[in-house]
Amino acid sequence: MPCTNKKTSHEVLLSLWSNGIHNAKELHNLTNIPLSTIYDNIKKIKKNGTIEHAGGNGRPKKITASASRTLGQYVRHDTSLSTRTLAKKLENTGVEVSYRTVGRHLSSVGYVKRLPKATPMLTEAHKLKRVEWARKHINNRWNKTIFTDEIAFQLFRNTVERWYKGERPVRRMPKDRTKIMAWGGFCVKGKTSLFCFKQIMNAEFYVEILRTHIPEISQMLGDHWRFQQDNDPKHTSRLAKAFLEENVPVILEWPSNSPDLNPIENLWAIIKSKVEKRMPKNISELEEFMVEEWENIPETVLINLSKSMRRRCELIIENNGERIPY
Repeated sequence: MPCTNKKTSHEVLLSLWSNGIHNAKELHNLTNIPLSTIYDNIKKIKKNGTIEHAGGNGRPKKITASASRTLGQYVRHDTSLSTRTLAKKLENTGVEVSYRTVGRHLSSVGYVKRLPKATPMLTEAHKLKRVEWARKHINNRWNKTIFTDEIAFQLFRNTVERWYKGERPVRRMPKDRTKIMAWGGFCVKGKTSLFCFKQIMNAEFYVEILRTHIPEISQMLGDHWRFQQDNDPKHTSRLAKAFLEENVPVILEWPSNSPDLNPIENLWAIIKSKVEKRMPKNISELEEFMVEEWENIPETVLINLSKSMRRRCELIIENNGERIPY
């Protein structure tokens, strides 16, 4: 995803660096930050352990570049380690810092302490299919592929963490927290309109959504484009399959249990975060904010998410079909 401001670009680069990505061209491909900027920042990281400018004769940085890499190795090896344990492990290497310093540093390079995201279990057969798929498609050009999916937005979701002092504030929630479903698609050239609905989606309703949106996809991509969807039973029903075969140039086959391969999942996460921070008070505001945030996603985000497909394929192959960090 491109960086929208200097602070964000610093955080993104430090996070990728701490996760073992040190090649300037790879960093450029993942972030769209100019190579000259990346080279300058790599020099700063190697010298100071951070991208921030040195502060004259002030207090030296406590977490050096070497210690930062060591911390990254510890966290990647065991994600459950506490900051106290990490500080103790650093002390054993000759670096004495407080657990608070460790926590602040991990936050500054993009780490967040939270529960793991629930994700479908992968069997050995799934992993094999994922590797086969990645090898088949690693050299594809993705500028003619539309990525699609549906998602649920819930009113009064309490997922935004906030800083506070003293007693923890209470946010009162109604018993009935209504959901709105949304369907959408995106490609390097733009997005479909966001289709919001409250009814249960079945195969017939899914086909009606497609019937409405296929024309605008064709207008965006012209001829010979590919349609991506996951293997939800509604998507693979005989009715949907027949409609797609008649109205879509190419249907992209998709490996089972692979949301980490689909860049629209990242787009949904961005939009959900933005909607939740606006704290909609009712179902009308929820739908209004959903549509607004969908419309406001920059084109550069869509381009970079589409371009990420090659890297996703590479990681699937490198990890022998296991989950990848997307």
